Order: sequence, then C-alpha cells, then structure tokens
Amino acid sequence: MRSQHIWTEKDSDGTKREVRATKFGGAWRFQSKSAQDLEWTYRDVPPLNDLLTLKEIIQRKYRRRRASAEDLASVEKLIRAYENNEQEPSNQPPLPFSKGED
Repeated sequence: MRSQHIWTEKDSDGTKREVRATKFGGAWRFQSKSAQDLEWTYRDVPPLNDLLTLKEIIQRKYRRRRASAEDLASVEKLIRAYENNEQEPSNQPPLPFSKGED
C-alpha cells in the first residue's frame, strides 16, 4: 500500500521548497522542488533534516490513526542508518529498507 507525505518549508533565503516522501513496496522515495525549479529532484538518500521532518509528520499522523506504526518504524530505521554512516548524503549508497527488520 502506498503512503505519501508532503510538506513545504522555507530556507534561510525565504525560498519555498516542497518535499514529497512516498513509501511504495517497502522503499521510501524522496523528491523535492524549490519554487524556481521546473523539475523535481529525486533523492535515494535524503538530507537528515528531511528524514527528521518526515518522522515528526508521521508521528503526528500516527496519533490520529492516519499513519501506520510500520511507517514510523521504517523512518526511524532510516534515521539510525543515516546517523551510523556519518557521511555526507552525496557520498552514501542508497539506504536499504526491508520488511520485518528492526
């Protein structure tokens, strides 16, 4: 089942940025676009800030029964994997996600 979460934020310059995180087939896919961009940027490894924002969004939705515990656990797993690598996102291979692992 597909799960999609969308949010907007402004950077320090005041430029609006839209981020979409979609989970399909057990894998998260992130895409973002700023106001002046025409095309979406797809990321296998999103910035840590995007992962933390997604976690907050899913936690809020989970409290209202609009997100699953599995989605929350998978995002927490991605954050742990990201923090354990301690490299810049551009130098990392895509983070794997497989069902049933903790």
